[in-house]
Amino acid sequence: MTNELYDTLSGTVVRAGDEDYARLSKTFAHTGEPAAIVRCHSPADVQQAVRLAADNDLVLSIRSGGHSNAGFSTNDGGLVIDLSPLDGVEVLDAAEGTVRLGAGATWETVADTLTPHGLAFTAGDSKPVGVGGLLLGAGIGWMVRKYGLSIDNLLAAELVLASGELVRVSSTERPDLFWAIRGGGGNFGIAVAFEVQARHLDGVHFGPIMFPRDLAADVVKGWARAMRAAPPELTSTINLLPAFGPDGPPPVMIRVCYAGTDADAAAKAIEPIRQLGPVLSDEVKAMPYADILEGPFPAPPGWSPLIRNVFVGTLSDELVDLVTTRPAKLGLFPVELRWIGGALNDVPADATAFGHRDIEVMLSGVSLGAPDAQLAVAADVKAFWDAVGPLTVGAYGNFLTHVDEASVRDVYPPATLARLAAIKREVDPTNLFRRNVNIQPAV
Repeated sequence: MTNELYDTLSGTVVRAGDEDYARLSKTFAHTGEPAAIVRCHSPADVQQAVRLAADNDLVLSIRSGGHSNAGFSTNDGGLVIDLSPLDGVEVLDAAEGTVRLGAGATWETVADTLTPHGLAFTAGDSKPVGVGGLLLGAGIGWMVRKYGLSIDNLLAAELVLASGELVRVSSTERPDLFWAIRGGGGNFGIAVAFEVQARHLDGVHFGPIMFPRDLAADVVKGWARAMRAAPPELTSTINLLPAFGPDGPPPVMIRVCYAGTDADAAAKAIEPIRQLGPVLSDEVKAMPYADILEGPFPAPPGWSPLIRNVFVGTLSDELVDLVTTRPAKLGLFPVELRWIGGALNDVPADATAFGHRDIEVMLSGVSLGAPDAQLAVAADVKAFWDAVGPLTVGAYGNFLTHVDEASVRDVYPPATLARLAAIKREVDPTNLFRRNVNIQPAV
């Protein structure tokens, strides 16, 4: 495409050699060489860029926070639509908790803006992650057991379709499309703004509790029993980190988040976890919700983390034994078990495009290191995922670095995928929006 044609875009166009090109052409862990990046300051800028991409058959990537694990928010030779200037966060009604979020805002900005109003919105774990990608992908955060996924708190969205049309979607406005974007990712258009239901929350009790690593299997099994009986206000994760030096692997780390400021209620909810074994350290304390967000944690030069996850219907002892023993052979391979359940399970499986509503745990693993080190353990890593496969079901699209047809089937149950494909055919028959966990238009 000629530079003159790019000059027709109304947003700020960034090309190779421009000051911001290196930053905007890469993601958190991936690099790209797009022909141009257009920074969009209004929905009209997005509409014009979409029409240009469609008319010229361009590879199109959408960048919100740039944290796409699979590198979808950049490309080689195509166009990147950068939504980061659309970063407004507006409290529409503090009493009702309704909030408008620009798709380019980060979750740090959202949390910091809502905290003075005594509000919080369940989101991801990291400060610099963009609103758009996480929210469309479902959004599993620290209050998922109390308030559900991020999409379970979505009231409406403004969406630019492949035709360039700007539409509003909600439970009463294009409801099929509203259903599809709640978990269907960026397959159906570019969300430029969201209206969400925030929650009145003055603070949380949050922090890590450490246990001896040689008790890992017993601690994880006890954690499962404790979490099945825990109140929905309590969400928790277990991290099993590899040895990064000669001293061996660090202790088992259980992080807890109790959604509320009542110290007695929080202590009562967390106490069964504190009783799982000898506590090496306990750093749980009261804090604003905004303070629990992490990062950024950039990867060392030359590293490209390989991330995979699966859902677990019931965390069995057999699976716990696999998870607490096999990763020791996989090099730098941190494992996380995230207890979900609660409010997520209360939503019918067909209510949103996130169809995995009968799960209690998400198991994630990350292969760290340079590509040659990852290659050396690749067969063992595959064997690990093959071993846990019969004990798990499905996957979370936002936590995948490798996406193929099998991944799509993991992310979307069959009935969900069929309905999504029919909607895709209606609103994006040429599959313009394909840099994602891609749903092919139904034939």
